[in-house]
Amino acid sequence: MTSVVAKWGNSLAIRIPKSIAEQAHVTEGISINFSVEGNSIIITPQKRKKYTLDELLEGMTPENFHSEFETGNAVGNEDW
Repeated sequence: MTSVVAKWGNSLAIRIPKSIAEQAHVTEGISINFSVEGNSIIITPQKRKKYTLDELLEGMTPENFHSEFETGNAVGNEDW
């Protein structure tokens, strides 16, 4: 499959065909890495780190833990 290089400001841009993006698990907003091997440009999506609950709560102490607060009655389709 081929694509055309276009100008985007002072940079060059390519469009990634949907089928290629799906195969490589590339979605809008994902971070990617570029590398060059010979005359080839290698584009690799960055994998998002998966955190454990312990890692997410690592910095929590009683001093920086916020208590619950009342937000009032539901006024729309809130699901409590």
